[in-house]
Amino acid sequence: MQKYGAKQISWEKFTKEQLMAKYPEFILNPGEVACCDNNGGVLCADKALRAVQEQFQRMGGVIQDAQKVKHIQPGQVVRVTTTSEIYEAKNIVITAGPWAQKVLSPLGLELPLKTLRINVCYWKEKNPGRHGLLQNFPAFLGVHLNGEEHEVYGLPCQEYPELVKICFHGGNEADPEERELQTKPPQIPDIQILCNFISKYLPGLHPKPAVIEQCMYTNTPDRNSILDYHPLYKNIVIGSGFSGHGFKLSPIVGKILSELSMGKEPVYDLTPFSIARFKTPSATL
Repeated sequence: MQKYGAKQISWEKFTKEQLMAKYPEFILNPGEVACCDNNGGVLCADKALRAVQEQFQRMGGVIQDAQKVKHIQPGQVVRVTTTSEIYEAKNIVITAGPWAQKVLSPLGLELPLKTLRINVCYWKEKNPGRHGLLQNFPAFLGVHLNGEEHEVYGLPCQEYPELVKICFHGGNEADPEERELQTKPPQIPDIQILCNFISKYLPGLHPKPAVIEQCMYTNTPDRNSILDYHPLYKNIVIGSGFSGHGFKLSPIVGKILSELSMGKEPVYDLTPFSIARFKTPSATL
């Protein structure tokens, strides 16, 4: 057992033999090692979001779903026009996900955001239940594998019975309206990377995905988020560019965005998340 960093995070280093003793479903190449974060875990996104929304409503909040934003008129009072209503507020927070660029461009703000369509893949055990492969399946992230650097991550069975979630942390640039666009797996390079990964490191799983779904990333060039005021309108706060790793940070991000919207001095240094860090022609007003 070792401790790492100022927070003294507990972690372990496993050789090939040690990893297979703990997680026999994994096979490493000679010389490869695995590190285990003993404090790691899995967030159930649907349950967590539902709990927050229910608490928000109990405190008097109102959620208006399924309303597409058509126009935002800046000013001392910001007017937001949707397909159903017109809302006015002294301060607003824009967290539009993959639609951020489409919402922000009419406000004169061009940011180097790239929307990616990600293939979310689920894999089935070759001999379900026979070896209990999925009973002790860990959350994992593989980076340097087989001499190449690919970010592959996996999660235990949760969404589909007897299927584990293993995905490539990256995708192909796409319009957010094309999220559900289906493409045959052989034509998608990242799925082939996953098939090769499964065959080499998790041979107890079928090397072809049983289910393929899609989600969207909104990436910045440095993979850091944007948490900042609009450069011209200080009553418009922007949260964007979470680059595929934003959900787990939602509590602290929500605190920061709320502080900005109320004009409070942020508790944290937000320089790494400022709009001003983008010095390219595509990030101008």
